[in-house]
Amino acid sequence: MVSIALFGAGGKMGYRLANNLKASPYQVRHVELAQAGRERLKSGLGIECVDPDVAIANVDVVVLAVPDTLIGKISHQVAPKLKSGAMVIALDAAAPFAGHLPARDDLVYFVTHPCHPSIFFDSPDETARNDHFGGVAASQSIVNSLMQGPESAYELGEAIARAIWRPVLRSHRVTVDQMALLEPGLSETVCATLLDVIREAMDEVVARGVPELAARDFLLGHMNILASVIFKEIPGQFSDACNKAIEFGKPALMRPDWKRIFERDEIAASIRRIT
Repeated sequence: MVSIALFGAGGKMGYRLANNLKASPYQVRHVELAQAGRERLKSGLGIECVDPDVAIANVDVVVLAVPDTLIGKISHQVAPKLKSGAMVIALDAAAPFAGHLPARDDLVYFVTHPCHPSIFFDSPDETARNDHFGGVAASQSIVNSLMQGPESAYELGEAIARAIWRPVLRSHRVTVDQMALLEPGLSETVCATLLDVIREAMDEVVARGVPELAARDFLLGHMNILASVIFKEIPGQFSDACNKAIEFGKPALMRPDWKRIFERDEIAASIRRIT
């Protein structure tokens, strides 16, 4: 049986993973240094934690469910004690992209990250509809990268990824550099920023006298149909008036060189700020 040491098991992300791994075929050893996290695992899932050295003794896989800022420190503490061929799984590309994982050629480095349920996800199950993060009841896709190690290791890494992010809709294989383009590049630098601007725009029209609930209903309804057309979820096209508004609005809102944020040096700078 494959053994897994789950670091950060009592944290926000780690707790979700610990819960999903309960139904997996793996033998899981849980590591959580914070007393509150240990108590949460005990009371919520009936899980007892073990000391880090006990968890990694002859372990097959280490999952680092810890903040990006701690991955470098913890991986350097753990790596020298791992057996040759062991796999280290990171849940975000930031630290691996930045070179924070220790140099040890006989270890396998695997990176996996959830896509989260699509905005077009629908289900008759209320629990699934309200699972916006994913990993509980709503299906989500995932992205995975075998950063270092033999090709044969990918199958195990993907299987564990499917277990921790379940239920999984699609599993995509990418490189670590491509994953960094997706996050922070696409999802945070672009999407989160523009959504924050959209929220500010709603607040502005409210400040100019539009009732808040009317502005919210109008905006979210239009976001639904506009996104459905733009991402070809449904057949359709915009009116001439809407196309004219986009033609004027894009240069008014966006710098001409905005796509530079996807250049490797800009992604690296963003990740340095994160980690």
